Amino acid sequence: MDVDAIGDGTPPAGGTPATGDQAAAAKPATIYDVARAAGVSHQTVSRFLKGYEGIRPHTREKVVKALAELKYQPNLTARSLKSGRSHRIAALTHEIDQVGPSRIVQGASVAAREAGYMLDIVTLDMTDDDAIQEAIGLITQLDIAGVLALASNDAMTEAFEQTEFRVPALLAVEEDDARTGHKTELSAVGFPSLIAYLAGLGHTSFLHIAGPRAWSSSRNRSRAYEGSLAERGLTSTGIVHGDWSAKSGYDAIMSIAEDLRATVVVAANDQMALGAMLALTELGLHVPEDVSVTGVDDIPEAAYFSPPLTTLRVDFAAQGRSVVRELLSRVDQTPPKRRAPALQTELVIRKSTTWAAGTAP
Repeated sequence: MDVDAIGDGTPPAGGTPATGDQAAAAKPATIYDVARAAGVSHQTVSRFLKGYEGIRPHTREKVVKALAELKYQPNLTARSLKSGRSHRIAALTHEIDQVGPSRIVQGASVAAREAGYMLDIVTLDMTDDDAIQEAIGLITQLDIAGVLALASNDAMTEAFEQTEFRVPALLAVEEDDARTGHKTELSAVGFPSLIAYLAGLGHTSFLHIAGPRAWSSSRNRSRAYEGSLAERGLTSTGIVHGDWSAKSGYDAIMSIAEDLRATVVVAANDQMALGAMLALTELGLHVPEDVSVTGVDDIPEAAYFSPPLTTLRVDFAAQGRSVVRELLSRVDQTPPKRRAPALQTELVIRKSTTWAAGTAP
């Protein structure tokens, strides 16, 4: 288990005991110290730390500044003893080295810390049913305030929904559009804008490298891809499934090398797009002159691919912050705060796309 720890404000042991002004300077700041520095009441500081959003912006700025200047850290142990409840949240995720999951966890960690909670991160192999059951069994025994599932395939979703948790639990993942009847912004806005842009460049022959079939996010992106093509009277030359990795994107192109008819490859994430670009190059094709390539996510390296990758930027960190706040509203039994639209997206145009051959103005 990997833990994003928050200090309890206790000075480090050892060394020469401090006296007088030194001892006062070493003493951890309290909410009363923060209140005095910010010129507000301690109740206002307390409400801010609990994630209350009804604080005026000017007052919020003063509290944030005072917290930073005093290097305030909540004493979670004391708070737990006083309140009789835990201030830890368990977060289930997968492949933390991948950009999407890591950004979601980062946003969730920040939101938890700002609210005075510690995020216990449990990473697991989502393709291993035993690992899923073991992880869920483990967190049900922990002294926690709530549980988040920050990534999920069908097996994980089923196991999570069938578990009776003793504390509030939130399956904070992209739901299947076909199941909910409500499209994510990525499906409703992102893919239509991407396909419209590519069609405007004269492309009529498309190939999609999709994610794993057992992932709702993969199915959503495939449906959005096909639906966006259909709206413009265009058709796909095919869909090849990968596993989100660059290697699977490479293998996808190589698997159809003798039947590659598309002038543009639409990958379901940037890593698979990267692998596809290498495969196309090894096949003697030029990106984007012969085949344009696009991705989804806008990972930090996307701007430095060769050529730089056109992609749909997704705000995963905002999703992580939003779901933690939603879970804490259940923990505190308060009205849920307005949740930001899932997977807010933006089309980022770079040099991996250009006019289809013979169509440049």
